[in-house]
Amino acid sequence: MAKLEILDLKPQRVWNHFHELTQIPRPTGQMKEVTQFIIDFGKSLKLDTQQDKTGNVVIRKPAGKGYEDAETLILQSHLDMVPQKNADVTHDFTKDPIQTRVEEGWVRANSTTLGADNGIGCAMMMAVLEDNTLKHPAIEALFTIDEEVGMDGAFGLEPGFLKGTTMINLDTEEDGDLCIGCAGGTDVNVSFRFKMDEAVDEGDVAYKISLTGLQGGHSGIQIHLGHANANKLMNRFLKDVVSNYEARLASIQGGSLRNAIPRESFAVVCVPEQLSEDLVDLVREYQKLFREEFAGIEEGISFKAEKVDLPSKLIPAEVQDDLINAVEGSPNGVISMLADFPDVVESSLNLALVESSDDGEIDVKLLVRSSSESRKEWVCSSVESVFTLAGAKVEFDGDYPGWQPNADSELLKTMIKAYMGKYGERPNVSVVHAGLECGIIQSRVEQKLDIVSFGPTITGAHSPDEAVEVGSVAKSYDYLLSILEELK
Repeated sequence: MAKLEILDLKPQRVWNHFHELTQIPRPTGQMKEVTQFIIDFGKSLKLDTQQDKTGNVVIRKPAGKGYEDAETLILQSHLDMVPQKNADVTHDFTKDPIQTRVEEGWVRANSTTLGADNGIGCAMMMAVLEDNTLKHPAIEALFTIDEEVGMDGAFGLEPGFLKGTTMINLDTEEDGDLCIGCAGGTDVNVSFRFKMDEAVDEGDVAYKISLTGLQGGHSGIQIHLGHANANKLMNRFLKDVVSNYEARLASIQGGSLRNAIPRESFAVVCVPEQLSEDLVDLVREYQKLFREEFAGIEEGISFKAEKVDLPSKLIPAEVQDDLINAVEGSPNGVISMLADFPDVVESSLNLALVESSDDGEIDVKLLVRSSSESRKEWVCSSVESVFTLAGAKVEFDGDYPGWQPNADSELLKTMIKAYMGKYGERPNVSVVHAGLECGIIQSRVEQKLDIVSFGPTITGAHSPDEAVEVGSVAKSYDYLLSILEELK
């Protein structure tokens, strides 16, 4: 039923290709099947199709009649998707297709990420490539890989792979926005290494503490919305129960992906049996507190305690305390706003993952974003200081540059003109607090690129609540065709 619903949506070319993409498992790092699909698609159209050593694919479509002298246009989207699901859902992103449904003008998935980020952009590019009735300049359709973790495809783009001088990225997620700049980012990797305690105090009982039902979301474009961070909330409780209820921490698992606001956290703690009822009462109190503090933002917070078997090992008390104090002290969320764009975040930090193992390891993963290189370095330094004081090892990885805005862009002028001609109003020109590939691609080519990004409305990206608005897909595709026609 869902398949038929999505295939009946307009424009059919776009939705048909998007449906095809949902049937191919394509989490970041698993790109072989989907890139081969794109290669086969390009060759089926008898278009020049090439793949670089990194895995990126470009399909070249010659200019239409009357557009032979126009500059070549690059259309660009990424093929991978963020694999996020609710804990109670059985879904293997490496094997299972995405199950979609159409609901009140939106396309969603069943308790998993949808992959409209950036599958819809890829689908629009495929629709343009196969439609021979369109008016357009020469096109290089660039399908990059592994954007969501480290921008590996863009970073690995081979010099000389692209010839175009203008580029439209299709990864912006708000209808009516023309994006001309974005933040850069740095991965922060924190590690605690220690020997597990073998002894559990006689008379202790164990409880699994589960924090679920949070919204999560994109750690860039949704960081300013005040969504609760599961790692921060769980840590707040742990500090209380360790300080006042003689609790010991056995394990913790909070969050899953660096670029997603953590939605869930699970911890196993041991307390003296005589304090077990007090622990359960405290969990209830924190659930009430969290719901009150996030009223109007988080409506589904669930905080539960379940008695479980005693663990065989515990995290040493001094490591437990260092971890809790460091997570408590770590910055999180919005750090600063852009002066020139008052409603846009300049710098932020997402405390994305806190995970222990039975082998005496705790890993904490964070993502720093900023439009300012100096402030990005400052936030990284702040995080390093906090966790170094806690005795952890701190390393930095995956640094990527921001995309500096060009308000005098000729492509931007053309796109504004096309938008006003079609819709009778001026589009919103913005800088986005998210990691787009534009700045990296510019750094990988010799020619100066004129770049603008746009796309349909997508909400809840990087979370199981991800949805794409059907009407905005139709509008975005129609708008794209009008831009192509204007680029003579």
